[in-house]
Order: sequence, then C-alpha cells, then structure tokens
Amino acid sequence: MSLFVAENLSKSFGGVHAVDGVSFEVHKGEVFTIVGPNGAGKSTIFNLISRFYDVSTGRMLLDGEDITHIRPDEVIGHGIARTFQNIELFEHSTVLANLLVGRHSRRSANFLKNLFFLPSVRAEERAHRHAVEEVIDFLDLQAYRDKMIAGLPYGVRKVVEIGRALACGPQLLLLDEPASGLSVEETQDVAYWIEDMQKDMGLTILMVEHDMSLVAQVSNRVLALADGKPIAIGTPAEVQSDPRVIEAYLGMEDAA
Repeated sequence: MSLFVAENLSKSFGGVHAVDGVSFEVHKGEVFTIVGPNGAGKSTIFNLISRFYDVSTGRMLLDGEDITHIRPDEVIGHGIARTFQNIELFEHSTVLANLLVGRHSRRSANFLKNLFFLPSVRAEERAHRHAVEEVIDFLDLQAYRDKMIAGLPYGVRKVVEIGRALACGPQLLLLDEPASGLSVEETQDVAYWIEDMQKDMGLTILMVEHDMSLVAQVSNRVLALADGKPIAIGTPAEVQSDPRVIEAYLGMEDAA
C-alpha cells in the first residue's frame, strides 16, 4: 500500500524546468531513494513535498489525502519530517534543546495551561523528554546531550539533525543526503540507523543520496532523475545497471 504518491509533479523557475512530469509512489515501510546528477531536481522534489515551493503542475497524496496545497507549517502535523542537505540546527543551544524542538508540533497544552504549569503540562513535558531520550539512546548521542551544537564535529551535527526529525514522530521521514560530508565509518553508522528505523520503528523513508554504496545497502527501490525527468525506477541493482542512468552519470566524461 502506498503512503506517499507524487503524480506528474512539475516545477518551473522562469523558463527552467527543475522538475518535469515526475510520478512515483512510496510504499508503507520501504526506503525509497531518489538519485541523479547535480541539478537533476532531487532537492526540488523535497522542497515541493515540504511545501517550500508550490507545484507548477501535479499533486501529492499522503495516505490518500491531497497535501499539494497545505501550508508549510502544516506539513509536520501530517506526519512528514525532514533533514536538510545543509545542516539547520540552533548552534547556540544544546543537543537536548535541539531535539526538544522536534517535539513542538506534538504539544497540546494551551497558553493558560503553560502559564500556570498545570499537572497536565508537567506530564506532557515528561512524555516529550522521554521521547527525546529514546532518540538520544537510539543514535548514541548520550555523550553530547548537554553540549552546544556550535562545538560539535560535523558528523555529530548530521546525526543530531536526523535525531530532531525522528523526535517529531513522523510517519514519512525525508532524508536529504544524510551521508554528505561523512567518513566511511560514519556513513556505515547511518546505514545501520536507517535499517533500524525501517525495521524496528516501522518508518517509511524517502531519501535523496549521492553515495551509491549507501543507496544499494538500504534502499528497496530507487528512482533516477536527469534534467528534472525520471529515467529509471526499480531495485538499486536494476537502476545502477540501466544504460540511461550510466549515460546520465558518465556521459559528460565519455564526451570529454
């Protein structure tokens, strides 16, 4: 059964077609990865789903509900959380505080209840803290819990951003190049976590990634794009061996 469906998505910037007639379905519980050369339209699709951009044509469905025109602030309420290619964290706050930000959309207490810090508010705060501590344990961030983001290595920051998305409690997790800038060892850790998110947490994951070894290890299906258009879809092995994909990645080198 499909959790997310993109139908004939297109996005133009002036005369440039960044995404041009892209359709795909992401099944519940799978890892679906979008690959392609730089400028293929991968991040634009993420920004359409996140509602940072309005679609030019097409529509998007989440669990059967049309989310094409919802407001950006409503996306998380529909159960979609994402990471960013360029890390977006509060640098002068702790790891714990950044993860707690991910729980903001789950808060139900109104202004007056928060003002008087009623027992129901305290109980909710304990529940949010418990959820965040579970994420910290899952991602092995215990040693960094109370450290400021600004003083952390790049690889740890990437993990914290994944943690913040997990803290939102999503049903669809968008990972935008989670292995970008990571070492081989750190990338392998990300692979293990993705596998655990899928198998143990039951998450559905839509990923954009350049590291084909990671893609091959964790993906159930792969969509390859070139110049904003789909050129192949299938298992990682099928897509990697597709002549159109090979040409899209290597054609410029061959021409040189």
